[in-house]
Amino acid sequence: MNYPHPIIAREGWPYLGGTFAAALVVQLLAGFWIALPIWIVFLFVLQFFRDPPRPITAEPGVVLSPADGRIVAVEKVRDTYADRDAIKISVFMNVFNVHSNRAPVDGQIRAIRYFPGKFVNADLDKASLENERNAVVVDTADGKTVTFVQVAGLIARRILCYVNVGDTLARGQRYGFIRFGSRVDVYLPTDARPAVTIGEKVSATTTILARF
Repeated sequence: MNYPHPIIAREGWPYLGGTFAAALVVQLLAGFWIALPIWIVFLFVLQFFRDPPRPITAEPGVVLSPADGRIVAVEKVRDTYADRDAIKISVFMNVFNVHSNRAPVDGQIRAIRYFPGKFVNADLDKASLENERNAVVVDTADGKTVTFVQVAGLIARRILCYVNVGDTLARGQRYGFIRFGSRVDVYLPTDARPAVTIGEKVSATTTILARF
């Protein structure tokens, strides 16, 4: 089921409630200026957990960005999750990006594989292999396989995935969330044509990463 886009991600409400209550209590007891740093934290948490609705293109044969952020890799690699050669496109999210993760293609989930690991800076190439990560392997109706991997980062300590093996995903569907800075790696068939370059800023569902 697609996420109903409440503007603020459901994952953020406990953090928002906690920081708001703390700021309010300190302000009542000690005054606004003493509470100001906590109000600033509250505003940071508010912007971090924003989750605005996004338009989803109907153009056929495209792979959408699964996250907001910056492209840090476009390269040929081995997709060990689907056991094949692939083109990897990586999106790095800093703490100011929207951290809701969206399905880049339509298809059925063949496999989901979780790997515990380290928490090195997600901007580094080795994060794809060493960090905590969760891989979703999807088969499309036209016979393509797309793997997208949520990778934890230096600050990120929780990967959330809300889908299961056998589920059918629609492009742009919200399927997970990563708290506080991370990356998403997308592995594509070797005949896919990348539509982005390293350093380019992308937006979830509105930026086309590649075409089949």
